[in-house]
Amino acid sequence: MSGARYTVCTGEGMIDMFSRMPGPKNWAVWIVLVAQFISATIAIGSIATAAGVFLSSMLPISHSIGGWIVTIVAFLVAWVGRFNWIKVVMSILVFVMIIGVIWVAAVVFPGWDDFFKGFIPRIPRVPDWAVDQGVGTNPWKEILPLLGWGAGGFASQVWYSYWVIGAGYGAAKKDLFGKPADLVKLKDFGREDAKRLLGWSRIVYYDSTLAVVLGLSITLGFLIAGAGVLGPAELAPSGEHVALQLSGVFSSKWGNMGGFLFLLGGSAALMATQVGQLAGWPRLLADTFRICIPVFARKLTWIKQFRLFLVFFFLSNMIIVYSFNLRPVVLVKLGALLDGLLLTPLQALWIGIGLYIVLPRLYKPEIGKMLRPGWLIGVGLIIAFLVFGYFCIVQLPNVL
Repeated sequence: MSGARYTVCTGEGMIDMFSRMPGPKNWAVWIVLVAQFISATIAIGSIATAAGVFLSSMLPISHSIGGWIVTIVAFLVAWVGRFNWIKVVMSILVFVMIIGVIWVAAVVFPGWDDFFKGFIPRIPRVPDWAVDQGVGTNPWKEILPLLGWGAGGFASQVWYSYWVIGAGYGAAKKDLFGKPADLVKLKDFGREDAKRLLGWSRIVYYDSTLAVVLGLSITLGFLIAGAGVLGPAELAPSGEHVALQLSGVFSSKWGNMGGFLFLLGGSAALMATQVGQLAGWPRLLADTFRICIPVFARKLTWIKQFRLFLVFFFLSNMIIVYSFNLRPVVLVKLGALLDGLLLTPLQALWIGIGLYIVLPRLYKPEIGKMLRPGWLIGVGLIIAFLVFGYFCIVQLPNVL
């Protein structure tokens, strides 16, 4: 919400905002470049691997072939930049899976007393039967990856600012990626312009709030369904059979057809995620290279920068899928840790600086004061910094 507000008001993406942090030139962007290059390679490869396992559970193909098919389709969609048709198809299939999981969650619902007890902060113990199946005794190894991707991850917060640009909200010019804000134009903004931008900011608030509510509801559905089905069955999904093991969430209540629908919906969800990653991460890294290595931008147009990284991730995906196709859960967890937690506290801090210090200076004093957010967003960013800072400094080293 906060990063998107900055883009609405300035027209530039989050990476350009990081380049305006006080201190040595582009120091924050260099940190993002190094950390996200590694995170992107692993996270994209992990989704391709997991998607290959799901696809091969429905079709007579190997895990590697399934992962390569997903990679090729996602690569072609991201290359041509035409997402509408795949969004419609994938949304329908994912919707079927979500409705099914919520239905299963309702069937195995433990009761309101147990449900509300689950909101009391505590560290659950890894059950003995899970330890016997190879799950580590450290519960943070299960909790942190869920928190990392449950919060969206560092990259998806950046991608949301690209979505604002793609939609042409506020000061953003539709589909004009890879360009910093027009500072001369911003200095000329008057009160009416500021009021218009505040209106666009409210639209972003509604959109992101709806996304959070839906995300929380769906995640709760999966948690309850998993606890109610996988727990009593004493099953800790892992390895090459993870897709079939997870399909037990459906098949236990809906029979074989339910299991197939879960595999179909899961494949669609992973495919859609992979398309999003291959559309987002090349944009993110192209921006970091454009800012940190100016000759990169001078020699290559934006679309060539984007496609260069797209080809790199395509090739790295093919290698990772072949090399790690039997360890999808391990790769997904690692990708969630690196992207979801590693830079998230810094991101919250940088966005706070961007909104309250950098943004007001881009306008005339009166306009900057109008566009600077109220105290509530600042408090939220401080809480995010402290919470994820604790996870990163105290818990993440033990898990990694």
